Amino acid sequence: MRLNRHAADAGQVARFAASLNALLPPARAGAAKLGLAVSGGGDSMAMLVLAAAAFPGRIEAATVDHGLRAESAEEAALVARTCAALDVPHQTLGVVVAEGNLQDAARAARYAALGQWAEARGVVAVLTAHHADDQAETLVARLNRASGVAGLAGVRAAGRVPGTGLLLLRPLLEWRREELAQVTAAAGIAPVDDPSNRDARFDRARIRAGLGGAEWIDVAALARSAAHLADADAALGWAAAREWRENVTPGALGSFVYRPSAPRAVAIRVLTLLVAKMDGAEPRGGSAARLFETLLAGQPASIGNLVARATSEGWTFTRAPRRRS
Repeated sequence: MRLNRHAADAGQVARFAASLNALLPPARAGAAKLGLAVSGGGDSMAMLVLAAAAFPGRIEAATVDHGLRAESAEEAALVARTCAALDVPHQTLGVVVAEGNLQDAARAARYAALGQWAEARGVVAVLTAHHADDQAETLVARLNRASGVAGLAGVRAAGRVPGTGLLLLRPLLEWRREELAQVTAAAGIAPVDDPSNRDARFDRARIRAGLGGAEWIDVAALARSAAHLADADAALGWAAAREWRENVTPGALGSFVYRPSAPRAVAIRVLTLLVAKMDGAEPRGGSAARLFETLLAGQPASIGNLVARATSEGWTFTRAPRRRS
């Protein structure tokens, strides 16, 4: 393949390097090995070009082949050829996608495979190519589902690969899709065109089309709003931790008592933590908010395998007795 490996604009490379270094712990910013999740689409191929120019010799790439489309094997081979031209080690990871919600199952399989690959290769962080347009689409999708602050914060610039202690970094959240397309075009790369991105059966595709046709919407501003909401989510987390220390006490047989004194949003966050600690999983949807309203009204409630009651001591949480078979 003809690839102009020296076509990356110096300003863009410096911008990418600065964004990524700001996300890495200082001790790892200088020489850490980095892993790139590269699907073959324009966004991840642009990230590959930028990372190869910014961090030569420090990056490896992986492509997850979900096996859901006949073209997927050739798309992974395209990424492999591009990586070879850039002197970047590459590996294709085949996965089996579980039944159920296709996009959720594919995401779970993808991150599981990437986590195993990254740990085996000794990389300290996995990079994905989520950008400002992705962030705006996520915000709109979650607004449409009446998500709370945590959901509206969208994807975070830094997190953890699910099931591992590895960093999951998104250094392109302030980049627009058009900017990344310029990077691949300059390098002479024809990225993969995934038809699911235009498939109206998927919410994401419909939202993308709607945002693209609404010239009055400032996509970059939507992405910045998601970042502000991430700050608010962190503040709520801090307040909930303090509320827990001051007003949650353990009782007999693994029970807990909560004496709420914080505003509603913080109290709901504490309830979420309580349920997760006692039941092993966070409550789904708005169930923590409904639990708050029920207890505030002085009524008993059940959630998961727990029973909650409003008493003179506070809101008590105990495990429900096991049913006899």
